[in-house]
Order: sequence, then structure tokens, then C-alpha cells
Amino acid sequence: MIMVCRRYTGNLPDAEEVMLSGFMQFFLKIHLFEYRGEGSISAYLRRIMIHESLMHLRKQPNITEQEIEDTLVSEEQDPLDRLSTAEIMELITRLPTGYRTIFNLYVIDGMSHREIADLLHIKEGTSKSQLSKARRLLQQMVIKINNHGITT
Repeated sequence: MIMVCRRYTGNLPDAEEVMLSGFMQFFLKIHLFEYRGEGSISAYLRRIMIHESLMHLRKQPNITEQEIEDTLVSEEQDPLDRLSTAEIMELITRLPTGYRTIFNLYVIDGMSHREIADLLHIKEGTSKSQLSKARRLLQQMVIKINNHGITT
């Protein structure tokens, strides 16, 4: 569950705080849980962690969006092939909060733009735009790493 929280918060200390809050909510609301077979409790807990992560992000001061230039990735060789899963996850945590949240919900958690819009109280087009910008920024980071190596 710590990795679920970290994907949204972007750092381990905040992720730990959110995870503890999530477990508190889980235990306070355990009476509402209905067992539906194997995996249902982990799915329920995961939803709580995502919700707590989003609540944590809403409490943070707004981060101004960066101007992002379009960068095309060469079709000859996929730059992602040169990176490990851990390096890719690290790049995701470097995304601005709004981009990272939308990216996680859409790509990793498999939500639709409509579901994201409803969850975050935004327009569906905003979700699509933020995802597009997140992808472009990730492409830029991957190209930079492939050219110069990963930096922390």
C-alpha cells in the first residue's frame, strides 16, 4: 500500500503519512466492508489509500503548471526499453502533482477519463489534457536520461 500512496504523493514521508491515515480510515469503516471473495479486501483498502492520497493532495498548495514543449520519441527504438521499472516509477514521482495524479489514475489504476473527472471534480477534457502533458513530460525525461543518464 505504501507504493500506491507514493505514486500519488511523490515522496516517501508523505506516502507514509497518507498510508497511516488510510489504515485509520480502513479500521474505522471496517463495518462497511462486504467480503466478495479473494482480493476484495485488498481492492477495498487500495481504494481507501487512493482516496486518502487525493485528499492529501487537495490540502497542498497549488503548484503552477510548467510550459511543456512537444517532443517526439523516435519510433526506431523505444527509449523505455533502456530503463528499469524502478527508474520508470521514479520518473512518475517527479511529475507535477496534477499530472502525476491523472497519470496514476488512468494508466496504473485503469480508470476512465469520465471516472477521473467525477473523482477529482474536474472536466473530462482537463483529465485528457493533463494525461497528454504528463506523457509528453515523461517522454522528455526519458530522452534526457537516455542521453545523459539518470539524475536524482
